[in-house]
Amino acid sequence: MDKISVLGLLIGVVAIVGGQMLEGGHVASLAQPTALLIVFGGTMGAVMLQSPYATFVRGIKMVRWVWLPPAVDYVQVIKQITAWSQVSRREGLLSLENAMSQLKDDFSRKGLQLLVDGAEPERLREVMEVAIDTYEKELKLSARIWEAAGGYSPTIGILGAVLGLIHVMENLSDPSRLGAGIAVAFVATIYGVGLANLVFLPMSNKLKAHINRLVVQREMIVDGLVGIANGDNPRIIESRLKGYIF
Repeated sequence: MDKISVLGLLIGVVAIVGGQMLEGGHVASLAQPTALLIVFGGTMGAVMLQSPYATFVRGIKMVRWVWLPPAVDYVQVIKQITAWSQVSRREGLLSLENAMSQLKDDFSRKGLQLLVDGAEPERLREVMEVAIDTYEKELKLSARIWEAAGGYSPTIGILGAVLGLIHVMENLSDPSRLGAGIAVAFVATIYGVGLANLVFLPMSNKLKAHINRLVVQREMIVDGLVGIANGDNPRIIESRLKGYIF
């Protein structure tokens, strides 16, 4: 569980609601299901319109990364690659074929297969970097649906406010209801701006940070495999990979 994400969202919501109460307002006045439906539904509709189906679905599934980040263990990667380099140095590249059956990661298995097949170091790097670029682009494209949601949400909120004001104008015959009606109308704007700046945009940036970590992990794997292919000393490979860790 990513505690800072939970804490950040909680602090943001509490600050807004608490500020409303300190100003003498009522929390109930911010609870407007109609405004929420307009803003959230309109925003999701716009995002779906701009996104391919696979990208949208992947972006929805990636939301869990905000609170449950994908597993990234740089130290374990270094240990694993160092072990491969030691085995390769003692027994030859073909001995690494046994390690492939133990790998659950398709990317690592692909790289190790190329290494065992005797691919030239530069060719191995070229093939694996193409895979990394594709992987990164697909994930970032999916993460950007939340960035897009953060762009659409405030505008949809204004649209909701205008719809509310239209409803108010239709009831000008009852002046006693105008103040409350206008207040309710502007709740849609609060939802639009709030969702954009407290939820959608921060989520997008958090997902991009996790994607960068995943990409670095794959770059470490490629760097290590190329080092093995070049016949570098295991200690040199280990030292170079440690440079990826701050």
